[in-house]
Amino acid sequence: MVSIFSTVRDIDRLRQIVVVLGRHGFGEIVQRTGLSKLSRKQDSSGESRPEESVRPQSAFGARVSLGSRLKLVLQDLGPSFVKLGQILSTRSDLIPEDIISELKSLQDNVSPIPFEELRAQLEADLGDTIDQIFETFDEIPLASASMAQVHKATLVIQEGTEPQEVVVKIQRPNIRKTIERDIELLFILARAIDRNIPESRIYNPVGLVSEFDRAITAELDFNREGDNANRFRVNFADNPKCQIPEIYRQASGKRVLTMEYLDGLKTTEALAQDWDGELIAKVTLNVLFKQIFEDGFFHADPHPGNLFILGTKNAPVIGLIDLGLVGRLSPQLRDKTVDLMVAAVRQDSKGVADALYNIGTPTKRIDRDRYDAEVTMLAEKYLGRPLKEIEMSLLIHDIVTGAMKYGLEIPPDFLMLARSLMTVEGVGKELHPDLDVFTEVKPYFLQLMKARYSPDRLGADAVKFVSKLTGTAGDLPRKFDEILDDVRRGDLAFQISDPEVPRATDLLGRRLFSGLTVSSLIIGGALLIGMGKASVLGYLMLALSVFLTLSTGIRGWSANRDFNRRIDR
Repeated sequence: MVSIFSTVRDIDRLRQIVVVLGRHGFGEIVQRTGLSKLSRKQDSSGESRPEESVRPQSAFGARVSLGSRLKLVLQDLGPSFVKLGQILSTRSDLIPEDIISELKSLQDNVSPIPFEELRAQLEADLGDTIDQIFETFDEIPLASASMAQVHKATLVIQEGTEPQEVVVKIQRPNIRKTIERDIELLFILARAIDRNIPESRIYNPVGLVSEFDRAITAELDFNREGDNANRFRVNFADNPKCQIPEIYRQASGKRVLTMEYLDGLKTTEALAQDWDGELIAKVTLNVLFKQIFEDGFFHADPHPGNLFILGTKNAPVIGLIDLGLVGRLSPQLRDKTVDLMVAAVRQDSKGVADALYNIGTPTKRIDRDRYDAEVTMLAEKYLGRPLKEIEMSLLIHDIVTGAMKYGLEIPPDFLMLARSLMTVEGVGKELHPDLDVFTEVKPYFLQLMKARYSPDRLGADAVKFVSKLTGTAGDLPRKFDEILDDVRRGDLAFQISDPEVPRATDLLGRRLFSGLTVSSLIIGGALLIGMGKASVLGYLMLALSVFLTLSTGIRGWSANRDFNRRIDR
């Protein structure tokens, strides 16, 4: 939760964000959210006026596209916002393609910082000087990203062996504090936009910031990334199509990660050197599908900057890096996701609706007829086309949006899976524009379905069921003994819940109170009249008792009629 103290402390940073937005033509957003007052300054007469840079008019006019201006904003605001842009560049389900094409350039275009600013942090994390840890260390960065900088080095892995080429990933100094502060301010800005600009809600600004918060927090701890890499290496130990860099713990820490150097090509470089784009795209799909549907542990941010092409032109190998953000699928969710994909491959729109319903959790009573009609209609819009023309990312986005509209909550793990599929589909289409994703996936899912209903799988499920049943049966004698002990002690009690009981109790209390009040009025009025004292007051008390009796009787008759109607229904 955003603290008012941190908001006051970082008011200058928030003012900087507002000014940069205005400078690049987003002044209307600043004014509509009410944040323009943050950038006001006093003129010579003491009057408050907005700075020139936050007025609605852009210095660029209409000559610069929205995507270009947004990219400039993110670059000007620094590493946290560059990382936000990288995440947005993978959200083809929400962000228009012209903006995504601009944001994709943020994945590589981050200015490096001098190595001397990193040296102290590197040596503090590793507990020794660079010369004592590495044989050689190149101070010129191999790559520079929004959160970390990568340098090439050599490391002696075992005494008496040749030095091994490695890359050292070093977190930018003070980046954690910067990110935590910027996330707080992003939440303030997102809530202001959501509250004051209704048309922005289609992009769910607060949800996007929450997603950014989860993603970037996971990437701040390099120990976690090392653990993820080791798990991926185990999962692909027998699969030659994917290579994961080995992690060297003796030269790693929470803010430093030393790993095997992968001497590969970027996807664009491979295409420029006449590698087979179709073959690379198919291998990439198979690598991701194995992670998701066999292992239940997958790379959640497989954009082109995190992929290397290794091996040979006839047998390409996919190298994966930047493993801080991963997704996990339970066996149950994995099976349900397979059902969804198989229904899509079979072009069974009703099956898609049923599978998605099983994946989600209803947050309210759902009209299944309307839900089925909505999701089926959305699915048919895509599944009626030839398979090669179907865009999986748009299909998933539309049916999930339709399901959520009816109160079906989709698990975060599935949404992360969907994002990974969308990203890889985009990479595949760049490598091979005619890539038919569903045709490639079809035999894979059919094999998974066959494995699910194989004798071995059914036998294992039967053993689990019998084991659970046996365990439950074994507990029955002890449970019966406990019940009999309660009977002997007189502690056994039954509790029955009836929704009408509280209402009936309340009605009985009201009637009892009315009866006592009427009785008191009758007795008091009769005594006053009989004694000849205050006879007018006595008659008034009798009249009031008659009125209360009649009104209580009418309410009781009405309540009894309503109760009988409910019983008849």
